Amino acid sequence: MLMHKTESRDFLSRNLVLQTDSYKFTHWKQYPPGTQYVYSYLESRGGMFSQTVFFGLQYYLLKYLCGPVVTEEDVMEALEFVNKHIGPGMFNVEGWMHIVRNLGGRLPVAIKAVPEGRSVSVQNVLMTIENTDPACYWLTNYLETLLLKVWYPITVATLSHAIRKAIMDKLHRSGDPALIDFKLHDFGYRGVSSEETAGIGAAAHLINFKGTDTVAGIRVLQQFYQSQEMEGFSIPAAEHSTITAWGRENEDQAYENMLTQFPQGLVAVVSDSYNVYEACEKLWGTLLREKVENRQGTLVVRPDSGKPREVVLKVLDILGAKFGYETNAKGYRVLNPKIRVIQGDGVNYWTIQDTLTAMNRAGWSADNITFGMGGALLQQLNRDTQQFAFKCSNVTVNGEDRDVFKDPVEGHDKASKRGRLALHFEDGKWSTVRSRRGVEDPEDRLKPVFRDGELLVGQTVPEVRRRARLEENGAGKSGG
Repeated sequence: MLMHKTESRDFLSRNLVLQTDSYKFTHWKQYPPGTQYVYSYLESRGGMFSQTVFFGLQYYLLKYLCGPVVTEEDVMEALEFVNKHIGPGMFNVEGWMHIVRNLGGRLPVAIKAVPEGRSVSVQNVLMTIENTDPACYWLTNYLETLLLKVWYPITVATLSHAIRKAIMDKLHRSGDPALIDFKLHDFGYRGVSSEETAGIGAAAHLINFKGTDTVAGIRVLQQFYQSQEMEGFSIPAAEHSTITAWGRENEDQAYENMLTQFPQGLVAVVSDSYNVYEACEKLWGTLLREKVENRQGTLVVRPDSGKPREVVLKVLDILGAKFGYETNAKGYRVLNPKIRVIQGDGVNYWTIQDTLTAMNRAGWSADNITFGMGGALLQQLNRDTQQFAFKCSNVTVNGEDRDVFKDPVEGHDKASKRGRLALHFEDGKWSTVRSRRGVEDPEDRLKPVFRDGELLVGQTVPEVRRRARLEENGAGKSGG
């Protein structure tokens, strides 16, 4: 029997009390008697990159934790669920009802974090969280399941940032660095696991670049990062169906239609439906050449199959022979401004660099190409890409602070930090140091962002982008 839409919506309605791992329902029974406060932190223990770009926490705070987020109905639903799921007596109904009745449904926790957009060396604290009500000592790590998901936007932002640096290096060598903002285009909307993933991941990419086809990312920035602007841009572009629908014998008409329908500005046309080399030489470069050159804008040819390095070089050589090129002041060839290339298949962190290196060696400037990246940007990564961990490092029991840590004999790389923590930046280096309760550390780069249901700092897109550009602008040692 199919449910009506309203029934389905009710069934899938959000209940923060149930947004945790099953075993955490029982953890309130497991802390030492007299536990008042539990203090935990987030870090990247290492991984693919030596630094991570912190981004996305504000989304989770605003969407899930701000304001009254727990009701009596939520608690009763969770009680019934856990009684059936694990067994009677396992759910902390009194603890959650304390939050509902005495705290107005607001979560009694304090969170400090690195300013969003900042790059921090791995193995350093990025965020801390502690309960503010001693009756809710169990809440800190109950929220781990939700808050640790910030690994995803951080990892996407980190990957995208690393690609920006790699492309910028090649632009400095062979072309115009001012073109960087549109050198990596997000093609990942269809390749992710959910609408929320698309929004968060694409927003993280837009901290580093401004080109995207993933609409959800722009909407996340507009809603959760105080944006009143259009934060991502795209252009008219063909897909295979809009070309192949004309039939192979009419491929030239399909291409000509694109030039006619979009007579100005940038337009991208996928050109590998049959033979990309013939398309570049015989159709774009011969039959339609005059129309391309007379058009008020730039045609972007898109190869979409084969090995990127090999295909791009061959396409550039053909287009260069047909449309001509100039040699820039750095000694590299730049195609006629009426035509460019976007590579959108087989694109990842390594193939981008491989392709650009091959182009430079062949005398082609990085100005000639843009990359479109889909699943490799938003989906082909996981929590272990940067080895993210959320661990308790301090508890307060009967007024006494205790260090908490783990150091497995068979996994010293998983040893956790001890005590209360602060993040310092000095002489261009990040370090995590010990701190003390109630003692303010003026050098601490972790800033209060959330307390007792309230967002304390609203970070904007320009602010986040500015921090992400610190190294690029020669200010990387500021730590700001």
